[in-house]
Amino acid sequence: MVMKCVIRGEKLTATKAIRDYINNKLSRLDKYFKTDNISATVLIKLKGKKQAIEVTIPYDKYMLRSEEVNDDLYAAIDLVIDKLERQIRKNKTKLKKQNMVNVEYFNFDYETSKEEEVDDIKITKRKVIEMKPMDEEEAILQLDLLGHDFFIYKDVHSNNINVVYKRKDGNYGVIETN
Repeated sequence: MVMKCVIRGEKLTATKAIRDYINNKLSRLDKYFKTDNISATVLIKLKGKKQAIEVTIPYDKYMLRSEEVNDDLYAAIDLVIDKLERQIRKNKTKLKKQNMVNVEYFNFDYETSKEEEVDDIKITKRKVIEMKPMDEEEAILQLDLLGHDFFIYKDVHSNNINVVYKRKDGNYGVIETN
């Protein structure tokens, strides 16, 4: 089984050598999937003077995603594949235990060492927050004042619960509910 791969470049050309290298590295992940309809979307781009790779592998209702930035694109490719493999191995036990995913997508027959076994998920803190209606600008101000990565608020215009979050590029994103 070979994972289908869509590779595109943004401000960077995906040469045949780069495409072959990415396909070769992604083939390491084939052993974790039992189905043929898995595909990966790969975006390579420039971030300032560095090169970045973003890999997204959607399946059923869930998604594997990882991004790496490095001076060398080939090093970034190696790092992002390693990170994806760790995500699969780390969450293997959780996925099986909670039946979050239709397990026929994954081949969990490989051997794991004791260090790779994951403990049960533990909630260590629970918080109740007051949902005061506010606009996006006020939510961003609250986010910055608290020094958090995200802030949950009730949108004053739609009356829906939204989340504003700080992105890696320093800008902000909003997740809207309906």
